[in-house]
Amino acid sequence: MASDVRVERGPTGRHIAVSRPTAAPPERVWSVLTDTSEWPTWGPSVTDVECTDRVIRVGSTGRVRTPFGIWVPFEITACEAFRWTWSVAGVPATGHRVEALETGSRIVFELPLPAAGYVPVCRRALETVDRLAAEG
Repeated sequence: MASDVRVERGPTGRHIAVSRPTAAPPERVWSVLTDTSEWPTWGPSVTDVECTDRVIRVGSTGRVRTPFGIWVPFEITACEAFRWTWSVAGVPATGHRVEALETGSRIVFELPLPAAGYVPVCRRALETVDRLAAEG
């Protein structure tokens, strides 16, 4: 299944939405996206995670290690209705959501407009989330 890229308007304004349909049910995809132990598996820009909660919630804090070995702090700023957002090093970062489809679901990453160069990274991550959710 191929990914799609478009500009959308959401709760926090306009953003780039990178999405991919999957046969996995929304609950399974959500569990992959919100379990911090899975982040290094599907997130190309995350090699390790330390978090106050294994499964994130609003207010969860921690730090992620980048492929450069640098640890950066994060805080989960929203986490409800199959959508979560965070700030990384105090800067609003990628949003994540799951939309129910008639069969399966759609995984969506929301990028700030200036982060268009991050689209290929998101496409790779979406492929991996799809695979992990299907294995679940």
